[in-house]
Amino acid sequence: MSTPRLLVVDDEPVNIEIISEYFDGLGYTLDGASQGEEAWAFLNGAHRYDLLILDRMMPVLDGMALLRRVKADERFADMPVIMQTAAGEPEQVRQGLAAGAHYYLVKPYERESLLTIVRGALADSTMRRQLQRRLAEHNTAMKLLCNAEFRVRTIEEASTLAALLAQGCPRPESAVLGISELLVNAVEHGNLGISYEEKAALKREDRWHEEVLRRQALPENDAKRVRVALTRTESGVSICIADEGRGFDWQKYLDFDPQRAFDPNGRGIALARTASFDALSYEGCGNTVIAKIANNGQVSQ
Repeated sequence: MSTPRLLVVDDEPVNIEIISEYFDGLGYTLDGASQGEEAWAFLNGAHRYDLLILDRMMPVLDGMALLRRVKADERFADMPVIMQTAAGEPEQVRQGLAAGAHYYLVKPYERESLLTIVRGALADSTMRRQLQRRLAEHNTAMKLLCNAEFRVRTIEEASTLAALLAQGCPRPESAVLGISELLVNAVEHGNLGISYEEKAALKREDRWHEEVLRRQALPENDAKRVRVALTRTESGVSICIADEGRGFDWQKYLDFDPQRAFDPNGRGIALARTASFDALSYEGCGNTVIAKIANNGQVSQ
């Protein structure tokens, strides 16, 4: 496994030094840039960066302008960006989220907060790359399928099925990310009963995967399955996902919430809704979700 390479951008050199000390001895490679244009030169240089830690308030080319430039370039569009700033008002956070910084830290912050967000962002990025590789492994026979039902129990099965289902969807590259997010949510939050707060704590302690495996092995969870149904019509594809959990208050997760921008989790449903699907709706207590992807990008009413 290659060493993650991070680019830290801050107009205060002492802040770059502090962040570098935070990561000392943890197996990361860090480069530092003191202003936006220098950071852009680094990004266009010889090294590929896995993550960008970006200060918002900088002279000349500020963090928001650099963020928009990065996300507009297809070479860097999938690179996770952590916005670190003293500008922590909800509207300012909302602007950063809308521009593509789905990970946010307000200064001053503790070392563990930064390390948790970095681990989470890199894990999300790795998962996306793995899904894209799996997507390439499946053939286009799924596009001939009109109706199908599946059952999954584990996170691994959910990821495998997401890649398979996406092949049968319009825009499979974006569909696979949203399908995976909904399936993983159904397994971990629905059938395994891991709450939002519990996942946040597990992410901070870097124990999420360990706890998922532990709960999957419990006798009371052995028979639980997430039920998945795919239906194709002339207008597009509909995917219904139902778990055996008690449901959740899904309304507040459909959009990016600045109040949750500082948590290591909680972005998946909003990302899926905006980037992967043309329509996303929950039924009942929230343990059933229906995602639709239209052939023309418009879901008929």
